[in-house]
Amino acid sequence: MRLLPVAMVVAASALFGGCASNEPEVIMLQAPQQLPKLTATGYAPLKEQPARSHAQKVLMAMQASKIAAYRELAEQVYGQQVSANTTVDDWLVKDEQIRTSVKGIIRGAKVVKTYPVDDFYVTELELDFEQVWRLYQQSAQQQQMRQVQYF
Repeated sequence: MRLLPVAMVVAASALFGGCASNEPEVIMLQAPQQLPKLTATGYAPLKEQPARSHAQKVLMAMQASKIAAYRELAEQVYGQQVSANTTVDDWLVKDEQIRTSVKGIIRGAKVVKTYPVDDFYVTELELDFEQVWRLYQQSAQQQQMRQVQYF
């Protein structure tokens, strides 16, 4: 898998991240040479949805599969935090807990396809960084320069 260009990572960080820190903001003036497209697929079981009618189960599975696909996109853009605990007693593993989390904002993704497959509903998303770049440029034009710092 090819890594995103450094400039695109900076653009994504500025677009997706908040302005809560005191770190200097970087506003890009020129688009990177290559802008990747990320894809993600989310799945949700139809039968497991907590609804009475089949139509409601389908709608709930469609929404759940879309949320799962957004989570996968966020994992690709931001990474996934993993924490684990293992308890060992008398040289035997007694308990093992693994937790993962993802946090981020995805803007500009579009639903490519959504369809049923057997007892699942599937949603395919695409995040075109060319579109992300355009969104970033629109929001960057509205910002005012607060401070210039030279390195």
